[in-house]
Amino acid sequence: MDFSLIDIQKRILPDLLQVMQKRYLILQYINVMQPVGRRNLSVSLNLTERVLRSEVEFLKDQNLISMSGQGMTLTKEGKDILESLDSVMRDIMGIDRLERQLQERMGIRKVIVVPGDSDQSPWVKSELGRATANSMKNLLQSKNIIAVTGGSTMAAVAEMLTPDFGEKDLLFVPARGGIGEDVKNQANTICAIMADNTNSRNRVFYVPDQVSSEVYKTFIKEPLIYEVWNLVKSASMVLHGIGDAITMAERRNTSPEDLHKILDGKAVGEAFGYYFNEAGEIVHKVLTIGLQMDDLNNIGDVIAVAGGASKAKAIRAYMKQAPDSTILITDEGAAKTLLQG
Repeated sequence: MDFSLIDIQKRILPDLLQVMQKRYLILQYINVMQPVGRRNLSVSLNLTERVLRSEVEFLKDQNLISMSGQGMTLTKEGKDILESLDSVMRDIMGIDRLERQLQERMGIRKVIVVPGDSDQSPWVKSELGRATANSMKNLLQSKNIIAVTGGSTMAAVAEMLTPDFGEKDLLFVPARGGIGEDVKNQANTICAIMADNTNSRNRVFYVPDQVSSEVYKTFIKEPLIYEVWNLVKSASMVLHGIGDAITMAERRNTSPEDLHKILDGKAVGEAFGYYFNEAGEIVHKVLTIGLQMDDLNNIGDVIAVAGGASKAKAIRAYMKQAPDSTILITDEGAAKTLLQG
């Protein structure tokens, strides 16, 4: 039987791999949050200050991090080492295997898993954002209309987009209306940040997230709204989150009658205004101006981003309805929980 070097190290030097993993997480956290203080690092990684002090001194002696009054940052050498470590650590932590198993189980185009659990470590959401940005970069065409939903995860993606994206022709449009939500997590705001960070263009969609059928018919006749609505329908890429059903219903100030319907239907997940139960059945739909589930089948690149073990039920439910072309970007916490079910 042939053993890889990693297999041998796991058997003969398990302590070495634990140390590598600890140092990798420290470098990864500093890279995301820099400049960062030692206390912040200690709390976020759940390491005692004594343990962290010795690790930080080691990394500083190796010229992988530098320290200043503002906090710790990675050196160029530290960034290079971290990039080289990524593929090795994915193997050690079994992330490649997680991705393959999930992709096969869900029957979708691709699954990308980042280390950590964003429920336990909020900074992992930034890693979800970074992984999404990298995935987008590989998929962009010469001309792109990118439809984006709201939410804190999409806001994290926006922060990871950089000016080099603007080398392609990009237009960011909100996938649906969103007045009434927290402004910073509205699709309009997120599209504006994405456009600003990439030196690109965006359009606003000033319509409510949910409307009555009478209001819907009136809005859709407005020339500016109709124009943006058509841009959304012709998107070449969609970036969207997946929400917990009850959290999303409360955020939308859902009427008692509809909330009863959502609870009665045992909804666990939400996306695009659709509420899904664990079997993936739609138990309630909000009438929204913007992308509908059927529209996703006509869009080449659909990227769903959601992390945290607590989101596993919502992700599993939505994926039973998701188009085969979907790329799921999630974290280790959600991935492991998904495979347990």
